[in-house]
Amino acid sequence: MKIAVYGATLHAGVMAGLFAEYGHHVYWCPSLCAQQHSSIHYQDQSVNQLLQQQLTSQRLYLQSLQEIPLSVDAYFFAFNSNELQQQQQVLNHLQQQPIIHPKLMINGSSFGLDGTTQLMHQLPQDDWCYLPDMIQEGNAINSVLQVKHVVVGAETASAQTKIRELLRPFFSYNHNYLFMPILDAEFTKLSISGMLATRISYMNDLAQVAEKLNIDIANVRLGIGADNRIGSSYLAAGVGFGGANFSHDILTLSQTIADTGVKSQLLEQVWEINEQQKELLFRKLWNYYQCDLQGKVIAIWGASFKEDTARTNYSPIHTMLKALWAQGAIVRLHDPQALSLIAEQYGSRDDLILCEDQYDATQGAEALCVLTAWKQYLSLDYRRLHQLMQHPLILDGRNIYDPEYMKAQGFAYAGVGRQ
Repeated sequence: MKIAVYGATLHAGVMAGLFAEYGHHVYWCPSLCAQQHSSIHYQDQSVNQLLQQQLTSQRLYLQSLQEIPLSVDAYFFAFNSNELQQQQQVLNHLQQQPIIHPKLMINGSSFGLDGTTQLMHQLPQDDWCYLPDMIQEGNAINSVLQVKHVVVGAETASAQTKIRELLRPFFSYNHNYLFMPILDAEFTKLSISGMLATRISYMNDLAQVAEKLNIDIANVRLGIGADNRIGSSYLAAGVGFGGANFSHDILTLSQTIADTGVKSQLLEQVWEINEQQKELLFRKLWNYYQCDLQGKVIAIWGASFKEDTARTNYSPIHTMLKALWAQGAIVRLHDPQALSLIAEQYGSRDDLILCEDQYDATQGAEALCVLTAWKQYLSLDYRRLHQLMQHPLILDGRNIYDPEYMKAQGFAYAGVGRQ
């Protein structure tokens, strides 16, 4: 099939690359502003490699809005929640083209409930589907290829037939597809994010209790995850979740529930727990130094909301920076990918020192706070840290270190839900 893909999101890039790799001819329009696109770059190198391979093999073409041929069989839209205007611009363009309808129109954008219905009003003669964005940053390609069941919103037999053929290279069997009405699929997508967020906040709530009872939440996590009714995913206690799409889904779902008049406070509490959790390491630091952080140098490892991405949307780093600066602390920050975004957001200031080397960030520090579980942080040069730090205090916001071993190396240590 010939497929047009619109948008520069990771969802758009991954699907454009996979469609091309599995034999489709793909015309990708990442931006509506540029007439030509020389390259598209993501932080996920496996996605970049996939795209480059498909561009080289000429199964994938970067095109402007006007260059996409009229012979396209399917249109795939993957815009962010704040890009509805760009989506409508594409549809306005398609309305003016001499296209033979009906075509397969797939909404993979993050517009929330009724987002697809709004788009359908502009091209009602086409076969519309909704394909949720389930891409996981840091594991983008496998998060598509390893799915056992794919939720698809499709309300006509022709739409189901067409999208099943489009996705057949990835999902070969009928039982792989969970077809449902479009609104149901949109609500399902939001509900999945809400469930995952609930699991995280539940563990963070338990971690506070475990800490007071001298219980290691890491052991509790293992026990809960071993129960096959529950499983181990999204049960790690830490300093809170982030991410633009994930956080937007939870806020959208919470508002949707509120708008119906249903008295449900669960998601509000989930969100509140998460926001409070982002302050956890600061509170530990504040108590350790008896409410005096003025002039102290605090090292932070990790600014992105999770490892293997540069994005800092809703990341705990923002809460941490503002709290430390309010108390007069100086921050030395390292992140393998996100420093340029931090510099762009906060600019040049005397109390923020961006460090290209993780150990350089600990120079003269009176505490090291770990906010993101990057792989390079997992094993430490303890002797070097001792030499560099003014005081050997490590606050582990992702529970990536062994408390007993850390203390045996001469460090004061505190994690989340563990001593």
